Amino acid sequence: MLTLLRDLRRLRRGLALPQPDRARSLAIRHVDAGSCNGCEHELTLTSGPHYDLQRFGLGVVASPRHADVLLVTGTVTTRMREPLLTAYHAMPEPRKVAALGDCALGCNIIGTTDNLAGKVSDILPVDLLIPGCPPGPDQIARALLNLIDGRTPAGERCVAERQPVTPPFSR
Repeated sequence: MLTLLRDLRRLRRGLALPQPDRARSLAIRHVDAGSCNGCEHELTLTSGPHYDLQRFGLGVVASPRHADVLLVTGTVTTRMREPLLTAYHAMPEPRKVAALGDCALGCNIIGTTDNLAGKVSDILPVDLLIPGCPPGPDQIARALLNLIDGRTPAGERCVAERQPVTPPFSR
């Protein structure tokens, strides 16, 4: 274990990663409300050695009771509406909600309208919009770091908000 930590320290020095200048932390609870998992893959990359958001005090927690931010990916499906609201109400105040990806913003949704509850902002008050399909790890990292610094840009809306598209394989 000590060898791994020493190697990690050496790798960080080799990459010349800047030291964190933040004294605060942010606990993130991720909820997949009905995505294609593209955003989840990019979100996982933010905790890798290249971005390593944990050195800035950002970490994913397992319980909404420990979370400062609810990070939602995907369009909210009818089956995930109630669990999403339960997670939101379990969070302590002040709570923030971030919508990650175009699906969470209500753009270019694939599915039938009777299975979808809508975009995240229809269900919860959204404080941070991170557009993209999927947004890159650098864009996710920048948005979350701005949130911890108290700068919450409104985020750019997706180009065209479309109605849900029925995939060719559905009935």
